[in-house]
Amino acid sequence: MTVSSVLMVLCAALLHASWNLIAKRSAKVGPVFVFVYSGFACLFYAPWVFWIMADGTFTWSALGLAVMVASGVIHLGYNLCLQQGYAKADLSVVYPVARGTGPLLSVLGAFLLLGEQPTAGGVAGMLCVVAGIFLIATQGRLAVFTRPGGKTGLLWGLATGSLIACYTVTDASAVKLLGIAPVMLDWVCNLMRVGLLAPAVLRHPDHMRARMQGHWGRAALIGLFSPLAYILVLTAISQGAPLSHVAPLRESSMMVGALLGMVLLKEPVGAGRLAGCAILVAGVILLSGL
Repeated sequence: MTVSSVLMVLCAALLHASWNLIAKRSAKVGPVFVFVYSGFACLFYAPWVFWIMADGTFTWSALGLAVMVASGVIHLGYNLCLQQGYAKADLSVVYPVARGTGPLLSVLGAFLLLGEQPTAGGVAGMLCVVAGIFLIATQGRLAVFTRPGGKTGLLWGLATGSLIACYTVTDASAVKLLGIAPVMLDWVCNLMRVGLLAPAVLRHPDHMRARMQGHWGRAALIGLFSPLAYILVLTAISQGAPLSHVAPLRESSMMVGALLGMVLLKEPVGAGRLAGCAILVAGVILLSGL
């Protein structure tokens, strides 16, 4: 990977961790919050999208539209699967399994579907990142997988990780093989999310306003940061960065999130998390080829 690609993906990881930290503080708002920040994303990035359509660099095609719709459906499926997993099992099981298997399966997809060639450094880096994610998310207490309900959490985590891999490979194909602008792809996904959630949310506008009281600013920040984070990742891929390197590298957001949680939320960072951060950094170095 080039230095510029590495910097783009690491910047995306910082943005991803930041907006997830903001979202964590509004988690109780539920689907209404997702609807509002997706709406803000559509609003903020509409001028960029319309400029691309107006300057003639983007041409609509049946295949391109089908891929963007498929991406939107998979992204929505991922969100629903993740929320259902959290409802049915412990977050401490679902989250690390999903974030660990997502990049792992994405890398396999890159090898099998996109024709990327594995390298020793790339595979070692990917394994380090996955190991680091598990240690950071579980704080080194891997016994969480053997507790009652651990098997259920494992299954939901695997399902969620599979959907992460599906949208990652689909979106990489869209920007790399079809030349779809990353901002266009992400904007269509947000637009679909707004359209699918609108009937339920707008049916009770007073309820929406009550739920969103005190959360509008956070929704606006997520609407700005979340698309930018993913656009940076897709831009790195469109410029030639291997998906097999980008997919695990973007999960360095786990380390950033752990550090932000320690500083801002006063969350504990024990030996397990510190070891996970160190292993993840080693994986980032291997993936970047430094």
